[in-house]
Amino acid sequence: MARAGGAAKVIFSCTECGASAGKWQGQCPGCGVWNTLVETVAEAAASSQQRRFAALGGSSALQTLSEIEAREEDRLPTGVGEFDRALGGGLVAGGVVLIGGDPGIGKSTLLLQALAEMSVTRGVLYVSGEESGQQIAMRARRLALETGRLRLLAEINLERILVALQADRPQVAVIDSIQTLWSEQLNSAPGSVAQVRECAAQLTRLAKQTGITVILVGHVTKEGALAGPRVLEHIVDTVLYFEGDTHSSFRLIRAVKNRYGAVNEIGVFAMTDRGLKGVSNPSAIFLSQHGHDVSGSCVLVTQEGTRPLLVEIQALVDQAHGNPRRLTVGLDAQRLAMLLAVLHRHAGIVCFDQDVFVNAVGGVRIGEPAADLAVSLAIVSSLRNKALPEKLIVFGEVGLAGEIRPAPRGQERLREAAKLGFARALIPEANRPRQAIAGIELIAVRRVEEAVQRLRDLE
Repeated sequence: MARAGGAAKVIFSCTECGASAGKWQGQCPGCGVWNTLVETVAEAAASSQQRRFAALGGSSALQTLSEIEAREEDRLPTGVGEFDRALGGGLVAGGVVLIGGDPGIGKSTLLLQALAEMSVTRGVLYVSGEESGQQIAMRARRLALETGRLRLLAEINLERILVALQADRPQVAVIDSIQTLWSEQLNSAPGSVAQVRECAAQLTRLAKQTGITVILVGHVTKEGALAGPRVLEHIVDTVLYFEGDTHSSFRLIRAVKNRYGAVNEIGVFAMTDRGLKGVSNPSAIFLSQHGHDVSGSCVLVTQEGTRPLLVEIQALVDQAHGNPRRLTVGLDAQRLAMLLAVLHRHAGIVCFDQDVFVNAVGGVRIGEPAADLAVSLAIVSSLRNKALPEKLIVFGEVGLAGEIRPAPRGQERLREAAKLGFARALIPEANRPRQAIAGIELIAVRRVEEAVQRLRDLE
């Protein structure tokens, strides 16, 4: 590949931090991550600096913070309730949203549904770089969407897209996807580090200058992280991830960054033949319906953003044949190893010769430490082959010293459990509310061995 005036200089850029090197090497000199350097074309230093300066919007006058009027940003509802929840109430004018997820999980379907709803009252534009107009029209027809005012542009050239956005001035524009765009100012291929970074910066600049809300669809790597340079997530205002098994009918969309709302807020959807439908009672999909009491099952009340959810934690402890295995689905495997050590040291629960498998039902991923106590009791239940008491919910963090630490928003968790008909709650002592909550008996504990003993007393 050559540019006018001579051959293009090849450099190697890191897909994680954007650092560059003159030759390929196994470890990035900037962030130290291995196998992240990819070949790109070096651009002239002056033009690169000029583009970065333009992307930041040029210079502005100095101000003191007290002179700037602080006001809440007006929200643009998308017409899809669970999507609005994940966004923190809706879209913001001039905001840039990046949404990623596995192929086929429903990113394009959700955005097409949202644009169809918004097109009734607002100007919207769908820019497709992966599908033709006919393919999108067929999907809209299959989903029975009203698309009479939804405008479409099948284009991957950044400069043409910018011209169309400036001429049409929609309130909301979807770019599907950022990895397919290419700019004439760069010689590298679409999807390269330089192209993704430049295209995202130009679209962000346009959004801030014109007030157009831009939604970027991003590819993900095999590890589930957003593809391209990590700086992409720093440029945008909101980062959303689609979660869930493509073989299941349920999908979760989680906010991992949001300058206009809470992080870890989630929206729950069910995939139907008419697209994604919001789930009004998501706790129901995370609770298995057993015909009789089973061992190794414990119901956790987890907090996702501002929403308490009831999730069933399942554990299976079985005699190991060879080296014992520890496997988790939807939970942190390193934390499981820690909990097994705490149970052995402080509660006398021996699992060093047992295989231990732990699963969070429904495909949800739980990252908060308040799941520790529920995981521990599910393991104890499976090891003893005795079911936990019926209508019992559990939450609490387990420390290395065996203490049970409080979980945030304990009263909200308890109210959600009582609303869904649970009669008992085994909780940290520090989460005991000052006033009793109607319909639910509280069992407060301070240590993990005390929690195990209270379960024996309830049998």
